[in-house]
Amino acid sequence: MVFSGLVFLFLYLPIVIGIYYLTPRPFRNGFLMVANIVFYGWGEPVFLSIMLLSILCNYVFGLLIERYRQDSGKKKLFLILSVVVSLGLLGLFKYTNFIMGILEQIPLFSQMAAGVPLIPLPIGISFYTFQVMSYAVDVYRGDTKAQKNIITFASYVSLFPQLIAGPIVRYKDVEAQLISRRENLAQFASGIRLFVIGLSKKVLIANQMGLLWDSLRPTAAENGLIGVWAGVLAYTLQIYFDFSGYSDMARGLGRMFGLEFLENFNYPYISKSITEFWRRWHISLSSWFRDYVYIPLGGNRKGVSRQIFNLLIVWALTGLWHGASWNFVLWGLYYFAFLVVEKFLLKGILSRLPSGLSHAYALIVIMVGWVLFYFEDMGELGQYLGLMFSGESGLLSLHAMSLLTSYGPLLFVSALACVPYWAGLYEKNREKAWMSIAEPVVCAVLMLLCTASLVSQAYNPFLYFRF
Repeated sequence: MVFSGLVFLFLYLPIVIGIYYLTPRPFRNGFLMVANIVFYGWGEPVFLSIMLLSILCNYVFGLLIERYRQDSGKKKLFLILSVVVSLGLLGLFKYTNFIMGILEQIPLFSQMAAGVPLIPLPIGISFYTFQVMSYAVDVYRGDTKAQKNIITFASYVSLFPQLIAGPIVRYKDVEAQLISRRENLAQFASGIRLFVIGLSKKVLIANQMGLLWDSLRPTAAENGLIGVWAGVLAYTLQIYFDFSGYSDMARGLGRMFGLEFLENFNYPYISKSITEFWRRWHISLSSWFRDYVYIPLGGNRKGVSRQIFNLLIVWALTGLWHGASWNFVLWGLYYFAFLVVEKFLLKGILSRLPSGLSHAYALIVIMVGWVLFYFEDMGELGQYLGLMFSGESGLLSLHAMSLLTSYGPLLFVSALACVPYWAGLYEKNREKAWMSIAEPVVCAVLMLLCTASLVSQAYNPFLYFRF
């Protein structure tokens, strides 16, 4: 287990920041590495050994790829070994149980599969595995040089701000910062602001939307058509504010230590197509699959049939990356189908539709997609999808109406927070004198509300921790 929210906020983080800035600059990466290890290994030291093994192997393979840069055979061999080790560790801990579950259904292998113990999933393994894989590939391509200082490399892989749930940070994007960053007060202050915004998204919105979803889901068959869709809306908001909130916190924490991470979300729910949605949602993952899978497979350079095949591979892998369950595979293929249809059939039609219609189309597809994402049990998945499109339980039950009335104001605020208007308004006024007072006051109030919420609520899951 990682630290609880309150322990992290009021004990671990202040101590780490204080010691970090008291540490002479040449030794800050070393201290940051220690802080990362303490953070990750606090409750699950066995998981720490897996991460350290991944770090050590990819550090060595990076040096070997660099050393044999002029020998294409050896260079490729060490890249392959690096990828095999990384994917081997990911496959062992993330997909063994899934594969054994499949084999149990085959008489020839059922007894063997039944005897394999359940293997726990190390937190954040999908994220740091993709980071070390991108590092090895970038060294192989010559996009970056191998890092010779193992402390610096270990600090990069294990950065606690984004270690658990991303964003996926590529080494070449932070290489210069890791070696020669210069922290400053303005960057630190903006980091605090971004962290508080992310924490507020998570604690004040995502957690509440999760409670609404958990209240509506068990009674879905009696909630009525509006109640069923309202439940999906709550989950749609929960997963966005949960994950984008964590990403904002990670970026804010990075700034506090002089590191800039790329933006991971860009208001995805304003999208007017599924293609646009995936340019705005989990940007670090989408761009990773584009640069390290889709383009190396040939991208769109080898004809339409090959392009569709490449997209199929990418989206099947995207689904599997999110979880070892058939619903995630289905979720990935669902988006593959829509992306192919949009690219080859609907591209011109969508661009001519009224803005409201194209936006409604995208939101409906996205919300149905989140139902596929949530339900691992295929029976429950089919039942919920049936309720969304049947209306057999009426329009709205009293139970659902009561919940929606109670959560109505927060639903409204959540919807407003999904659009970029407020960020634009802030940018427009940020240089005005009154903002120097209003901004810290708002941050302080939000921090107090988040603290009160963390103290009073036991419900505080991070959805993407399990990926």
